[in-house]
Amino acid sequence: MRKPPIIHAVRDVGPSRFLRAEQIDLEFSNGERRTFERLTGEGPGAVIVVPMLDADTVLLVREYAAGVDRYELGLPKGRLDPGETVEQGANRELKEEVGYGARRLTPLHELVLSPSYMTNRAHVVLAQELYPERLPGDEPEELEVVPWRLSELHTLLGRADVSDGRSIAALFMAREYLAGRFRP
Repeated sequence: MRKPPIIHAVRDVGPSRFLRAEQIDLEFSNGERRTFERLTGEGPGAVIVVPMLDADTVLLVREYAAGVDRYELGLPKGRLDPGETVEQGANRELKEEVGYGARRLTPLHELVLSPSYMTNRAHVVLAQELYPERLPGDEPEELEVVPWRLSELHTLLGRADVSDGRSIAALFMAREYLAGRFRP
């Protein structure tokens, strides 16, 4: 297992290139007034890709997560580029992070990390009929690709390096879709 990067300093920089804060003055139907704050994102959103190597094998990636200062095991994901469709963005992220493209891409659902105070949306996309193809990505180091049996999803949940709620939700959606119990 790789050692996490060293944190030399942490400072508040205000708005970032990904998020900005805004206040919203609201009045509810009962007359109550409140000011809420929310984080808003820039651009067309993001994708989370569930790449299926075969009917039961999903490809996960191990990537450094600065928010928790450790390597996390989860699904490939990333921001959509301006003008990209959800399917185009999913296939690009798949090629950059996993080294595969997909002949079949199925949008399953849209997730919001914390709908109470964030506007960012991530589209969950099932990727099937994979073929080897790699595009250069923007990651600072090559990501480790880890095959995992979808039928063993319950054992993945107990791992200390699996905590991304979006990846967990997307894996369950894909499992239920593939079993015929969920249709988008």
